[in-house]
Amino acid sequence: MRARTAAAALGILLLLGRQVSSADLSAGPSESPAPPPKDEKGIWAAIAYSSADAKHGFFWGADERQEAMDIAVKHCQNAGGHACTVVTVSRNHRHRDDDDQTGFPYNHCGALAVAKRAHDRLTRWGAKSAETRSEAEDLALQACEAAGEKCTIREWVCT
Repeated sequence: MRARTAAAALGILLLLGRQVSSADLSAGPSESPAPPPKDEKGIWAAIAYSSADAKHGFFWGADERQEAMDIAVKHCQNAGGHACTVVTVSRNHRHRDDDDQTGFPYNHCGALAVAKRAHDRLTRWGAKSAETRSEAEDLALQACEAAGEKCTIREWVCT
């Protein structure tokens, strides 16, 4: 139940367009978040992570945000993840004049950083998106290492 509650809280934060890291997870509502609007424009990517077993999955090239999120979670589960949740979502412009006025940023890349060692049966992590791969990796490392752990980039994805 605790994992489901954390997953619901994470989903709500992602729907609001906020990128989260392990420090952002807290107990929240137990109902599933509403799916993203269908009229969002762009090419979507997502990274999913399971802190309990340090498994991850990603997907890029989706036409819709929900599609990228669902497939990233499925890839994480296929890798053996038992508590997979989406940790970062990014998108790129499909056309130069794309602006759907939703406020979700056109950050083209996302990255996942993971601590080199597990702590209390959970592996610390950080995930962020940014306009470039380098920026996303730097931000993800900073988020992960804020807890005092040495972290490495486990995955990155750009659209």
